[in-house]
Amino acid sequence: MSFTVVEPATARLNRSELAVPASNYRFIEKAADSAADVVFLDLEDAVAPDDKAQARKNVVKALNEIDFGKRTLSLRINGLDTPYMYRDVVDVIEQGGERLDLIMIPKVGTYADVYALDMLVTQVEDAIGRDKRLGFELIIETALGMANVDEIAAASARNESLHFGVADYAASTKARTTNIGGPNPLYGVLTDAAVAGASRDFHWGDMWHYAIARMVVAARAAGIRPVDGPFGDIRDAEGYRAQANRAAVLGCEGKWAIHPSQIELANALFTPSEEEIARAEAILSAMQQAKREGKGAVTLDGRLIDIASIKQAEVLVDKARQIAEAG
Repeated sequence: MSFTVVEPATARLNRSELAVPASNYRFIEKAADSAADVVFLDLEDAVAPDDKAQARKNVVKALNEIDFGKRTLSLRINGLDTPYMYRDVVDVIEQGGERLDLIMIPKVGTYADVYALDMLVTQVEDAIGRDKRLGFELIIETALGMANVDEIAAASARNESLHFGVADYAASTKARTTNIGGPNPLYGVLTDAAVAGASRDFHWGDMWHYAIARMVVAARAAGIRPVDGPFGDIRDAEGYRAQANRAAVLGCEGKWAIHPSQIELANALFTPSEEEIARAEAILSAMQQAKREGKGAVTLDGRLIDIASIKQAEVLVDKARQIAEAG
């Protein structure tokens, strides 16, 4: 283990993250009754320029009047390059009380972007005497952001999660796709002609694999949560499951839901199964026994169990505990 100790961010369930356009107050009310772990009220892409001011007022009203229960509540502000961002921050923090948990910063490109928001948020919090410090969610959705992802992930003690914004990332990198996530039929390879002959097979690939894997490494190195972003085809539940599963395998803790129908999918896919939890508990029990016997490693069902296995098991058991406590 490195001598450098990475302090983990605040532990939160982040299996599903529901996007809600703040311009529609009825949608905000419905989100409060949803099963989403995290709800983010969107002042950015989902709100037309002429509706920005009213959407901001809707957020303030919702924070003061709606009971969001135990779920984490976030606010996606407008970008630093817009004339709306500072008022998003100042008005909502000053007028919205203590209920808001997180601020989601879109299109983060550099360390300085996070630093600037940290300074502004700190000044507003200090000015009004806010008791609960706000955390940050950061969306990596540009080539610049991906190039600086390590510095961004570690830019503030407020940072809690990194998110992959696939649509804007595709536009930024000029990728040949118009889908919001999902596979591309052109992204694949043929088996070798010299070996396969006339019966060459075409193997589809995941064109977003590098981006998500890179984001996961940066997030985990900084002690924060990696979260996969949107999947645009709300009619394709199987496609959503496939994208979420590959994100989970790579280390993501959850995925966005851009429609309420995707919440249940995300919650199920990022919840450890009963078999996984039972296996993890058996590992921890076996290692406790080994410790009493002075052993550093044991075998369980024919497989080596060591310190690394304990850490993996503890993660699963802790996730199961969080889910149970959330009800």
